[in-house]
Amino acid sequence: MASTVTTSKDSAATSRPGYGRLLRTRGAWTFLLPGFAARQPFAMLTLSIVLLVQHTTGSYGVAGAVAAVTGVSMAVFAPYSGRLADRYGQRAVLVPGVLVHTLSGLALTALALNGAPLWALFAAAVPTGASVPQVGPMVRARWGVKLKNSPLMTTAAAFESVTDELTFVVGPLLATVLCTAVDPAAGLMTEAALTLVGGLLFAAQKGTQPEVAARGHARVEHVPALHVPGVRVLIVIFLGIGSVFGGMQVSLAAYTESIGEPGLNGVLYGVFAAGNMLSGIACGAIAWKAAPERRLVIGYVALAVTASALWTTHSALLLGGLGLLVGMCIAPALITGYTLVDDLVPAGARTEAFTWLTGAVALGQAAAVTVSGQLEDNLWSGAGFLVPMGGTVLALVTLLALRSRLVPPRATREVTRGAARRDPVAISDQ
Repeated sequence: MASTVTTSKDSAATSRPGYGRLLRTRGAWTFLLPGFAARQPFAMLTLSIVLLVQHTTGSYGVAGAVAAVTGVSMAVFAPYSGRLADRYGQRAVLVPGVLVHTLSGLALTALALNGAPLWALFAAAVPTGASVPQVGPMVRARWGVKLKNSPLMTTAAAFESVTDELTFVVGPLLATVLCTAVDPAAGLMTEAALTLVGGLLFAAQKGTQPEVAARGHARVEHVPALHVPGVRVLIVIFLGIGSVFGGMQVSLAAYTESIGEPGLNGVLYGVFAAGNMLSGIACGAIAWKAAPERRLVIGYVALAVTASALWTTHSALLLGGLGLLVGMCIAPALITGYTLVDDLVPAGARTEAFTWLTGAVALGQAAAVTVSGQLEDNLWSGAGFLVPMGGTVLALVTLLALRSRLVPPRATREVTRGAARRDPVAISDQ
């Protein structure tokens, strides 16, 4: 049932972000719980590949290259997955996708364990990455249907960022424990199993998925998300964020091995991801007054500064503390970027837009894994931390030069800033 906000007192109440109100949205838990299970494998995939292939080949460069092929493949195919989901429905894309991903992930595991040549590992890595389920963007699209123009959309974006980061706390730690304490292949095999079970459970929630873009013989004009200038700027921004994730994964693994404490890798990466999660919680609890594009600039400056200091640290304690700060700077950028999508992109192309951003993170991560692996192999331990610095600084320059493209149309901004208006704001609790 839709409720209408008419008084200034009620408007202030509904504009005040609150996770409690968000989670009381009718039907939300039916897609949140299976969605969390289905996106967990994404946080395990890259690190599981790196640890397995490094174990079988002895080279971080080779391991990073295989993981990078997976990331590039995902980045290339993710937007098409989002476009198909907008057009034909999420279930139609998810079910075949999780089946392909499970089979190709198991094939990659078998090839690595049997000493297959590098080209064979690359061949298996392509479908493994191409079929990664885009559950995060699909959950965000479902929130868009539930909340529509509600002021709670920013809170939902923050909540999803927190959920993503919770997976990046649990996922790398789980992958590290499985690969180091159980078997080098255990991480990738568990990732494949979780993808299959979680993905099918999420796909079964048909009642909350967005309607397809066109029905019957009706012709609906579809504007590709990439045609929106602001989306192209956000893609560059998210590429920089991906460089932090990829650079941290490889460089932390190499550093902890160099000091004889490989099990510390999951802990340090977990601290980094925990900082991201904590700042995401804080972002969702604040009623922001500054424009989102301004917040993005401020947050990204902080990210570039902290990421640029990573390569200077030479102790696990300092690396953990600085990693915490870097993580705390990532969430505001991610949340603001996803919030801008709701202002900039038509509803019928938002899943596609979200997958472009997710794919950009994966592409940045893939490039960072490759370069960081080569730097760690050929230079000094910790040289891979130069990659997050380079990626974030280049993205920041782009952001400063093209920030005007992130300004939403005035009419859209007035609607999404419902707190500042006394006009009725429809909030869907269906």
